[in-house]
Parts: sequence; C-alpha cells; structure tokens
Amino acid sequence: MDYQRCVDILAKLHGNPHGLPRELRQANVSRLLEALGRPERGLRGMLVVGTNGKGSTCAFAVSAVASTGARVGSMPSPHLQEPRERIRIDGVPVTRAEYTAAFAEVWRAIERHGLPVLAQGVYTATAAVHFRRADVALTVAEAGIGGSRAAAAELGLDVKVVTGVGLDHTRLLGGSLAQIAQAKVGAVRDRDHVVLGRLAPEAATSAKQVLEERTGLSVWRMDHEIRYTARAAGCDGDRGSVTLLDVTTPRAVHRGLPCPLSGAHQHHNLAVAIAAVDAMAERGHIREPDGEQLRARLAATRWPGRLELVPHARLGGWTGRVLLEGATNPQGVATVAPEFLRHARAGGRSGPPVQVFAAMDDKDVSGMLAPLPSDWPLVLTRTGSHQAADPTALHGRLSPSRQGPCLTAEDAPSALHRAAELAGPGGLIIVFGSLRLVGECRTALALPPG
Repeated sequence: MDYQRCVDILAKLHGNPHGLPRELRQANVSRLLEALGRPERGLRGMLVVGTNGKGSTCAFAVSAVASTGARVGSMPSPHLQEPRERIRIDGVPVTRAEYTAAFAEVWRAIERHGLPVLAQGVYTATAAVHFRRADVALTVAEAGIGGSRAAAAELGLDVKVVTGVGLDHTRLLGGSLAQIAQAKVGAVRDRDHVVLGRLAPEAATSAKQVLEERTGLSVWRMDHEIRYTARAAGCDGDRGSVTLLDVTTPRAVHRGLPCPLSGAHQHHNLAVAIAAVDAMAERGHIREPDGEQLRARLAATRWPGRLELVPHARLGGWTGRVLLEGATNPQGVATVAPEFLRHARAGGRSGPPVQVFAAMDDKDVSGMLAPLPSDWPLVLTRTGSHQAADPTALHGRLSPSRQGPCLTAEDAPSALHRAAELAGPGGLIIVFGSLRLVGECRTALALPPG
C-alpha cells in the first residue's frame, strides 16, 4: 500500500459506498480497536469537543503540554490538505510513509475481520496505532461531529473539554442548543475531569443535567473556577494587537501568556486550553508547566486556516492578500466577522474584499453570510466533498436583500481566479464557509500542509 491508496480508500469511506447505517459503522470502531490489540490502552490526555474552537484549543494545549518537556501526540479533525495532518507529534504532522504504515495495519484488520467502519473511526484507529508505534502516551484528541458518538471518545481519555455549543450539524445532533449540548457533553464518563468553556444558558442547563448523571467528576467552568483577563501589549502588523492573558484555574495562576492567534475569541480558547492542561497536571499525566517555557511555546503556536493571512498571494499574474478562515456555521462567522472587517480596512484600498464561499449541503447559508456586508462581491463554489452543496443551490439560498455581485465557479482554484479578477491587483480575497474549501485553496496557493 502507498500513501495515495490510503487517500483513495478514505475518500471512498466518506461516501459510504455500501449504504450501511451510521450506527453500525460507529459501533464497529470499538471492535476495530479490539482487533488491533487495543492500541489506545496506554494513552492518557484530553478529548476536546464543542461546536467551534476545538482546533485552536487543541493547538494551544499541544504547545502547553510540550512546554513540560513531554512528547505529545495530537489528532486534529478534520485535515485541511492531507490525511496525515490528523496525526501529529509535538504539533508536527507525521510523514506520508509513517501515515501509510499505520493505516496499512488498520486496513488489514478491517479486511481480516470484515468490519465496515466510519471514516472517523479509521482516522482514530490509525492515530492510535501510530502513537503505539512511536511510543507516545500523551494525547490531545479533537472529536469530530458530536461527543458521545465521536470515534475519538473510544480512546478513553479522562480529561474532557467542551469549548462551546452552537447550532450546527443539527440533522445529527438535534435542533436546539440543549440537544446539541447533551450530545457533546455525553462524551463525559464517570470520574473524568471536565473543563467547560463559556456556554449559553440553555446549553449550560443541559450540560449540568448530563453531568449530574455521572459520578466522581471534577468540573471546572469558565467564569467560575476558570477566569482570565486579557490586555493589549503592542501591535504585530497584519495580525493586529499582541495580547497577553492572565489565566486562573483552581490549580495555578498563569500570568502574561501570549495569544498569537488572531481574534478576541482566541483568548477564550487559550484559557480553556490552559485549564485543560492544568487538569492533566492535576491527574498526574504531566508535570507542572514552567512559566517561561510555557510562554515561549504558546508564542510559537500557529494553526493554519484560522484567520490565516497570506499577505503576498500569487494567482497567475495576480498578487494580493488572501485571508483563510475555517468558520463553518453562523456563530463561527459572526465571531470572526470583526477580523474580516479589520483586514478589509487595513489594505488601504477603496474597493471591498471579495468573498469565496462553499458549504456543506446542510448549512445555513444565509445565516453564515448575514454578519458580513451584503455589498461585498461573492464567488460561490463547491469542494470535492461528497456532502458539498452545488454553487447553484447555494445561490438559491442567498438572502433576497443581498446587493453585491455574485458569481459561481466549479471548484476552489477557479473560484480563487474569479475572485482575483474582481478584487484587482493588491486586493483582498476572504475564503470561508468550509474547512475543506480552506484546504483546497491552500493547495491552490502552493502552501504546504501544516
């Protein structure tokens, strides 16, 4: 087996070619891990669930754990450009050869035992196998959709982190904040240490009800057991103001922590990550982070595709700025909209930025575009995902009050080129709506997987 064969198999799994029920493929994740000799048995660490902010929270947590001198494996979800991005050691993706070796072991077990499994289950099992091969015991895992039913929940990690709850993936998780909170917090097991980010009242009530059904928990909540303050400490060009955080948890007070990722929402994500790392220390999984090492590691944190600015992007003869953002729901877009506006003002040009947008077919398209000026030009496209909405269908779901020009393009590279024509030399293109779109645009811009 080679790496491309792995990629092809995973693409086919996402499409569920045999039409098997999701519940059956989900149940087989545990059976697959058993067939592999329980590669997750020695793992300890945190599972991060939530609607938004999971990836950034995990990136901060990996930096913080690595500052203790420990090797840490992580499992981001989804990947942007290549599946190997889903398995990392100290934040660095594995090589194609390493990914292929672990995947081949998993696929042999699937074929030997006849186990149809969700793609998420294969990703999880492959990561667990690689961590066993690499002798890595500490893990920061990001759940895919849901919580209790997420494949990564099978790893048995005893620090559970809920970044927040919003209306997304409602067909799978339910149509209310209460139902979605129940699905997310359902990942918690007896005797876990739980870190809760800021939750809306409806979600907080539902989360409390789920947690009351568990025994032996330790629970730290944002704005209760966890608190933080943020202060500006200068400016860093395109990324805006440099921010330092003081984060207080029941275990420690951390002062002057740098937050290198753009947007005020990242302050919350950093505080949640620090609380989760303190919970790992509380459990004896890691030693106490050293202040200077912690600050240095956090300052170096990068997370591609989240308000990622490419300041000198080139597309054929066009040169300009491209802002890549993985917001995939109305709450996420509303959160990053101030940063979109800031970048739009920063270019020194009179023309508006051009939006490149794609989404899955179950998304609230008009709700995702509502936080942004309706006169900004828009290029609608689709990704290579089997769940991607057709650009024509997206066009039909736009708000009637929309004023700006709207074009369609057959794929991400075509959409970028059409946007470049509209933006003009030195203009700004903003890509959002789908992490798959962000990944395909990164590839089109010749950016390496990161």
